[in-house]
Amino acid sequence: MSEHDLNWKYVDESVVESESIAKARLQSLELGVDPVSPAVGAQLAVIAAASDARAIIEVGTGVGVSGLCMLQAARSAHLTSIDSETEYQQHAREHFADAGIAPARVRLIAGRAGEVLPRMNEGSYDLVVVDADAASVIEYVEHGLRLAKPGGSVLVARALWKGRVADPARRDDVATAFRGLVSELAASTAVVTAISPAGDGLLQIVKLGA
Repeated sequence: MSEHDLNWKYVDESVVESESIAKARLQSLELGVDPVSPAVGAQLAVIAAASDARAIIEVGTGVGVSGLCMLQAARSAHLTSIDSETEYQQHAREHFADAGIAPARVRLIAGRAGEVLPRMNEGSYDLVVVDADAASVIEYVEHGLRLAKPGGSVLVARALWKGRVADPARRDDVATAFRGLVSELAASTAVVTAISPAGDGLLQIVKLGA
């Protein structure tokens, strides 16, 4: 095992998740839904708490792993979460309830993100999380930057896409899209960005104010 692999393994294994998150993670894996890694979940929680996020929108509910990470850390936050799989959202609703998250703090929207996001209010969210349909990542980030408040963040999970983004020999559509997105954002004066290598990568984008 390489030094980097040991680092990733250590970071993931050092995270102590709540019982509700661990339960949701187990069900997610049983259903074949790939949740964010414990390390990425912990980073989402830290960013949500540090930014005192009140309004969060998430593309990709799954069964609620990432949502739980953020709602348990940012205790005044309200989460809007979009997913096309209503069965998964029902499981997420149950996990939120089991964790004691008040129903008023969560709005689950069933539908395709590409159709739902254009209807959401511009500049209304402290935090936008993208973890769905990697082939549409550029479209989702564009919407995310529109929806984020000045000073708000857009977080993109799986930004290293199974190690392919870092390998220039990999030219599949998803890896190429992520590379193009990272390059375009790095050259922009409207945002500041960083990529965490935790899990499968977490691209962090902060929308600068005027």
